[in-house]
This record gives sequence, structure tokens and C-alpha cells, in this order.
Amino acid sequence: MTPKENYDYHKIQLKDHEFKGFSDLIYNLAGIHMSDGKKALIASRLLKRIKFYQLSSYNEYLELVKSPKNLDERQIMVNLLTTNETYFFREPPHFEFLKNDIIPAIETTGVFRVWSAASSTGEEAYSIAMVLDELMGYKSWEIMASDVNEVVLEKARLGVYNIERTKDIPERYLKQYCLRGINEQSGKFLVKKELKNRVEFRKVNLIEPLPHVGKFDVIFLRNVLIYFDNPTKKKIVESLCATLNKGGFFIVGHSETLNNVTNIMKQYKPTVYRKA
Repeated sequence: MTPKENYDYHKIQLKDHEFKGFSDLIYNLAGIHMSDGKKALIASRLLKRIKFYQLSSYNEYLELVKSPKNLDERQIMVNLLTTNETYFFREPPHFEFLKNDIIPAIETTGVFRVWSAASSTGEEAYSIAMVLDELMGYKSWEIMASDVNEVVLEKARLGVYNIERTKDIPERYLKQYCLRGINEQSGKFLVKKELKNRVEFRKVNLIEPLPHVGKFDVIFLRNVLIYFDNPTKKKIVESLCATLNKGGFFIVGHSETLNNVTNIMKQYKPTVYRKA
């Protein structure tokens, strides 16, 4: 029986077999491994959709998103279950390494290309863009940023953030690339249009065959491999590595490693790998 609007939806419990159903589905759709410790997270994030459809169980929602007729709702579920923790200039040594080591080391006669392969709401991509613009200006460079979550990609394209997010941005970059919001944008800041125009945001599911993306000199895939099992890590890394130019750099998060994942790339320094 479908609950009425005043029903206490918090009484609905996510049962073990329902948790397994959602875990299997998100693994098949996005390659993300949900451990038993994620049961409460799945329950809390999907409860709003239970309320929206006035359902009486998580199993009803599971059957709904598994139906081929409900692809839009399936994407909403993926959006809700993908974690998007990020901020500007996260793990600062990587940006220093990009500035001081990678850019001088890469020899290219064409366009210098960087891929932010799990870009979330865009802070990583715009941080990279600030560094490249400072060092390379209007020379030939471009950034592609991708994510499986369409909601965060829309936020990234807008380039509008709460003013508190400026705390990790170096002062010179704030002055050059950001605008303080006024009127309805008060309490926020905007990434300048000139910088936004040099970043392309695309939806890419890393566990699926990649669309045509071209070749890159640097790939950032940080703080995302921890959500995958080893077979999926290997598949993703080797797929992305195929788009990396010879001598290109592959950067992972400080809690991640490619050891025992692939030998296609050699470790250059902790968290930084290079294609032979």
C-alpha cells in the first residue's frame, strides 16, 4: 500500500537484500564498490526519492530504477550515490608539481592538454586552469573535465561557488580569475568567463568504453580509485592511460597508488606516474 503524504517515511528500513540490490546496480552502472559500511549512506540518500514517489519500501524504488523505462531516474540515483567531496587546490603539492616540473618537462608542438577525469563540481579543473593560464597564458592549452554525475557537471559549468570556498585559492589567483558576487549572487564568487571558456565539461562514465577524447599530456584522477575494486581500477587506469601521450603524467590522490594495479606506467614520485 502506498503511504500517504503524512506518512513517517523514516520508519522504512533498508533491508540487506535491498542494500545488495542497490550495491550491485551502482557497481554495474558506475563501477563503484559499496561496502557494508555504506548501508546507512544509501538509505539516507535514497529516502528522498522514496518520499518523492510515496513508496512503501526501498525495494519498490529499486524495481523502479532497474526498469529500462526510467533511465532519467536511474541517473538521479547515480547522482545521489556518487560522492563529490572536493575543493580548490586540494592537495597543493600536485599543483606545485604541475607548475615546477610537469609543464617544463612536457615537450609539445601542439596543444598542451589536461584531463580532470573526476572533476565533480569543477574546483579541480579551475585550479588547474589558473596554473596553466598563469604560466602559459594564451598559448595553446586546454582542459577537459569529466564526471559521471550530471548534476555536479551543471554546477561546474556555472562556475559559481560560496565565498567560503575561496580560502584555499592563492590571493593572486583570486584577484586575477575570480569575481565577488553582488545582489542575488551576494555571498558567492564567480570564475571569470575568460577562464571558464578554456575548460570543457563532459559526462564520461569511466567504466564504459571512452568516447573520442583525443590525447592528453596530464591526467588527474584523484581520490576516486578508492571507490573501486582492483579489477575495476585496472580497467579504468589502462583505459585512461591509452589516451595519455608518451611521457605524459598520471596523478592520483595521496591515499591512492597504482602498485598492483597496472605496470603500464612507472612511478615518478609518490602519487605521480609517467608513461614510458
